[in-house]
Amino acid sequence: MVFSSAIFLFIFLPVVFLGNLLIRPLWAKNLFLTAASLVFYAFGEPVYVFLMIASAAMNYGFGRGLAATERQEIRRFLLVVSVLCDLVILGTFKYAGFLVENINHIAGSHLNVPEIALPVGISFFTFQAMSYVIDVYRNRDMCQKSFMKVLLYISFFPQLIAGPIVRWGEIETQLDHRAVTTDGVAEGICRFVKGLAKKLLLANGLGQIADQVFGLNIGQYSMAVAWLGAICYALQIFYDFSGYSDMAIGLASMFGFHFQENFDHPYSAESIHGFWRRWHISLSSWFKEYVYIPLGGNRKGKLRTEVNKLIVFFLTGIWHGANWTFVIWGMIHGIMNVLEDTILPIRKCRFKWIGNLYTWIIAVTAFVMFRADTAVYGWQMIRTMFGNFSWDMLSRQFILERLDGYTMTLLAAGILFSYPVTGVLARKTLKWREAHSEVWENLRYVGVLLLFFLCVCSLASAAYNPFIYFRF
Repeated sequence: MVFSSAIFLFIFLPVVFLGNLLIRPLWAKNLFLTAASLVFYAFGEPVYVFLMIASAAMNYGFGRGLAATERQEIRRFLLVVSVLCDLVILGTFKYAGFLVENINHIAGSHLNVPEIALPVGISFFTFQAMSYVIDVYRNRDMCQKSFMKVLLYISFFPQLIAGPIVRWGEIETQLDHRAVTTDGVAEGICRFVKGLAKKLLLANGLGQIADQVFGLNIGQYSMAVAWLGAICYALQIFYDFSGYSDMAIGLASMFGFHFQENFDHPYSAESIHGFWRRWHISLSSWFKEYVYIPLGGNRKGKLRTEVNKLIVFFLTGIWHGANWTFVIWGMIHGIMNVLEDTILPIRKCRFKWIGNLYTWIIAVTAFVMFRADTAVYGWQMIRTMFGNFSWDMLSRQFILERLDGYTMTLLAAGILFSYPVTGVLARKTLKWREAHSEVWENLRYVGVLLLFFLCVCSLASAAYNPFIYFRF
């Protein structure tokens, strides 16, 4: 487990922020942030911090080799070896047990299943390390001579354990040229508190209902109970993950860095294709840049394009975890993307609400597999969602006990703010805010302080509830 929330908010973050402000030379700031990031990771992963440093050193070495070598065959060989080494590390810690279990099941063997603790955030920092080497292969001028800068890029604490995935080309110049500004700090704090509120005030509450439903023998309950749990989980994972991304982007801004957006109201999309333009944008961009395009993208005919998409979604699923439930989740999205490209005219539908409803149904259904412990339970849940129309006493009692005023408010707020309502309000009130800019800024900061106070109260009264994506 990484820092507890209280230690992070009231000790670690203020100390690191003030230290970054007081240190003047940029090289010293980089050194300080690298040390702070390693301390942050080592607090919960004291052994695996050395794995992360070794991964950074290995990829740094391959990068130097790629920059120093002129012969293309050798450069290609170094790239392949580098990527294989990264995949072996990731595979050993994340997929070894899964692989042995499946070999035992298929072959009827009794091999010992290795029990290897999964380093927090290994998928994220491994993908960032791979991004560095691939970018240097494509452009040797992007090679970084300073190992410390490469280590800072891979270990920077705001996005270290749950993203967004930052590609080397997006942050390379920021390591040498950045400035901490008053506006940047103010915006960063507001963004951080917004993310914290998503997690503590929405995701955690919705997650309690989802956990209760997914803990049931769902075959004994009606579709209403199944849909309640599925919708609560779909909203929980959105606010949990987008909340962490908001916090990471806000923290980065406080230190002078700028990260790309990772979410753009995916549940407001009108197709699954549109959903993936808005969901986990940094992962989608990574796979597009380093897998989909190298496979040929859409340049080799319609059939090859759709096959490439299925490959990407298969890898997206398995990236999330060593369980067939994640593979099924990824393939549901991949198959729906292919169907939308070929026989399903949803993107041509004149009625946007139909496309949006369809997106909700597919996304929520797929997330059932994402949440389920086993594929069998996931399919049972989905069958209940679409097949059990009864309204028995057991289901009625469960629903009535959970749908109190607090839960109804959470659900309503969760659905409402999954759409870009704040953006609409911002456009509607633009003239007033421009005419009363000082009043607006004061109201905004008071609102942020109130939101932070509610978060602290929630933090003090609730048990530790880690972000979902910490385990990836």
